[in-house]
Amino acid sequence: MKDTLRKIDLLKSKIDSCRPIDTHLLKQLREYFRIGMTYSSNALEGNSLTETETKIVIEDGMTIGGKPLKDHMEALGHAEAYDLLSRLAKHKDIAEANVKELHQLFYYRIDQVQAGKYRKQKVIITAANFIPPASDRLPDLMKSFIEGMPGMQGKNHPVEFAAIIHKELVTIHPFIDGNGRVARLLMNLALLQEGYPIAVIPPVLRSEYLNTLNKTHKGIDKPFMNFIAGVCHELAKEYLKLLEG
Repeated sequence: MKDTLRKIDLLKSKIDSCRPIDTHLLKQLREYFRIGMTYSSNALEGNSLTETETKIVIEDGMTIGGKPLKDHMEALGHAEAYDLLSRLAKHKDIAEANVKELHQLFYYRIDQVQAGKYRKQKVIITAANFIPPASDRLPDLMKSFIEGMPGMQGKNHPVEFAAIIHKELVTIHPFIDGNGRVARLLMNLALLQEGYPIAVIPPVLRSEYLNTLNKTHKGIDKPFMNFIAGVCHELAKEYLKLLEG
């Protein structure tokens, strides 16, 4: 883990040496990762759109024949939520309202009533080995989660902190749907606020991602932390390659 974090920091230093990044190139990079993360994050949850189809839906406003309407709505919503990251990344803190807004942007096309609101129902997570907290505990749990962030941030490397808040939000499971996507957006917001490239989890790694995440519910955090660090390392390499290319 420590060796991977050192490698990430070295790559970050090289990326920082390329700043300021040309405005046109920076826009292209943002669009590249906007599409990539929207596709991958949705695909991890079963969305059927390919990366090319995701790009067409977002950039051209076209629908894909034979694909569910919800998959289109998820692509558009996630892209809007991703855009919010750029604005929030200018700040150094994360507020509870930010978490709700990320969910609201992602989910309002699917369910306007539930978008940005904590769930009122009990939920059961398929193929997971934990039961999310009761809905009446969510306001207090989220308040404690947000208030505890500065302490967690001060004790951990930025990549570790990003992984921690990801797994904490998934454990609280505050929303009726979209918790994984909001957790990944939140993780990437934390990375961007500290000047690190985002982390995009490839769908091909879905099994490893879910297996290591499920272990955190048993108090076994190291595999998930290592997994996220590995993803961050790969994306930092890709980012630098795109800059230098």
